[in-house]
Amino acid sequence: MANALPYKPKPGEIPTQPGVYRFRDADGRVLYVGKAKNLRARLSNYFAPLHTLHERTRRMVTTATSVEWTVVGSDVESLQLEYMWIQEFSPPFNVRYKDDKSYPYLAITLADEAPRVIVTRNRRIPGARYFGPYPKIWAVHDTIDLMIKVFPIRTCSDASYKKAMATGRPCFPGQIGRCGGPCSMKVTIEEHRAIVNDFVSFMAGGDARFTRELTSRMREASAAMDYESAAMYRDRLHAIDAVLSRSALVLSDDTDADLFGIAEDELSAAVQHFVVRGGRVRGVRATTIDKELDISGADLVDQVIQRTYGGATPAEIPRQVLVPTLPDDAAELELWLQERRGKRVSLQIAQRGPKADLLRTATLNAQQALLLHKTRRTSDYTARTKALTDLQTALDLDEAPLRIECYDVSHLSGTNVVASMVVFEDGLPRKDQYRSFGVPETTDDTDSLYQVLMRRLAHVDRDDAVADGDPPGDTRGDESSGAAASGASDGDPDAASDLDEAPVVTERKRPRFAYRPQLLVVDGGAPQVAAAARALEDSGHTEIALCGIAKRLEEIWLPGEEYPVILPRTSEALYLLQRLRDEAHRFAITHQRKRRKRDITTVLGEVPGLGDARIKALLKHFGSVAALSKAGADEITELPGIGPKLAAAIEQRLAAR
Repeated sequence: MANALPYKPKPGEIPTQPGVYRFRDADGRVLYVGKAKNLRARLSNYFAPLHTLHERTRRMVTTATSVEWTVVGSDVESLQLEYMWIQEFSPPFNVRYKDDKSYPYLAITLADEAPRVIVTRNRRIPGARYFGPYPKIWAVHDTIDLMIKVFPIRTCSDASYKKAMATGRPCFPGQIGRCGGPCSMKVTIEEHRAIVNDFVSFMAGGDARFTRELTSRMREASAAMDYESAAMYRDRLHAIDAVLSRSALVLSDDTDADLFGIAEDELSAAVQHFVVRGGRVRGVRATTIDKELDISGADLVDQVIQRTYGGATPAEIPRQVLVPTLPDDAAELELWLQERRGKRVSLQIAQRGPKADLLRTATLNAQQALLLHKTRRTSDYTARTKALTDLQTALDLDEAPLRIECYDVSHLSGTNVVASMVVFEDGLPRKDQYRSFGVPETTDDTDSLYQVLMRRLAHVDRDDAVADGDPPGDTRGDESSGAAASGASDGDPDAASDLDEAPVVTERKRPRFAYRPQLLVVDGGAPQVAAAARALEDSGHTEIALCGIAKRLEEIWLPGEEYPVILPRTSEALYLLQRLRDEAHRFAITHQRKRRKRDITTVLGEVPGLGDARIKALLKHFGSVAALSKAGADEITELPGIGPKLAAAIEQRLAAR
């Protein structure tokens, strides 16, 4: 492959003004759309030497056969043009959004003569005002049922409304008191429009005003001994309270904001969009994103903002937009949002306080959504079958790897070195066969990996394996039984021979540790794969396939190969390997943390007069082992029940640790 692209523009041809650029393939299809404050500076990044580009960027520029650009007058105009072209061309190398589902909305058809409230998933009703989205459709119906008790507006269909107005007989919902429109013959069209406006104002966050007004009317009616009206206002207040109780006040009641929690990895991202109006979360929207090119978190925020508000009405754009990272063109995005809203809009990072807490909640939800998205990919039978088949093809295996074991090494600044082994069979995790390994002495991660694999491979296909399936001294990883907390290293090397001398015929309740994997996966690149290959060779098991997955570029490394295998971004095989790697890393970290906690508890337990209750109180008070180790005797005595003598003993013992 040539190191220079044949369609690379000549020096000086690309302008330095802001603009939008498009890469096209040989058929003229738009592959990628991007914007830049300086077109020459941005495009020069794509025409750097090919070997320096990210693999997916390299694939895009080599697939393209031409690049074109359009100069605009300002950065805000480039935002608008980029959004328009992305919507028009749906470029395959731009981020692709996948809503988890089609969300239900509460909509008021303001363009109708007598507007009605409906539940809909259609976001294109002319003149409609939308509220939501809601996570469950029953939540929208419940909200409407409560709201029409306070704001009796039309709920009947257009056909029922026309028939009722023509015949003079109320529609069926009107006859049973569930429709308060003009067809019920209780209000005029003008009066109904006023009630609809109040309904919209309430849903937009004006709940405090209506609560005050209804309370005042109820008291006035009660003072005038109009108890029937007072009871009606009371019931409406109860209905309002019921609606508000479903959406707790999380921020000040004058806050209108949208919060975006984002979790991402190299290939995918999940976005949780919290809609806050009047200080209450009025809607939540979850979106997953496929990333084709390697884009930064700031660029991803930029794309999310454009996509969310590009087609929004002015009423749907809030005063404040809170994001985890500010894009480089944050000022231009603010101007773009202000032009669309017609009022001031601020784009900010929530640093502290309730807004930061809510943003962390949104981010946590995004992390869980991303994990669920990847888990569903590996849990689906069709996807699992395709993943195993694709993996067999990509790694040139003789058979599909029905049993895969993945290994990861974790340590704390070179201490507390542990390793994890996770097992997937038929593309699904087998947590009862997870194992943890302690590594007492090692030089580096590759040496740790070699030691662990030698210990594990010593038990492949052994008929005299330990009856419960564990290699002597290592830790079973059945998380459901809670046994994963232990971290013992290798035990008595003669344990297996003892079993040979006194064989006992028992029924194996769990699969043997001796089962042979078709594929070993290690977390890392060429050095880790080389160490694992050496372990396979030294143990005499070169028939087992091996690969490594490097996190930076999601490359698949094979033993003895100079260059990695690059799986397509949408490959089910890549998702399976990612899931294996992430699960091994999680299991190793969990095991290491439990070992560290056990170690510090053991150390503190050696201090005379310090029991379990005080140890727990110390760790809870200081929050971490590091903070406790740095604390002086004076700080330790602040804890109730610990005097100066005991505090000095604790300080001395931790210093000697």
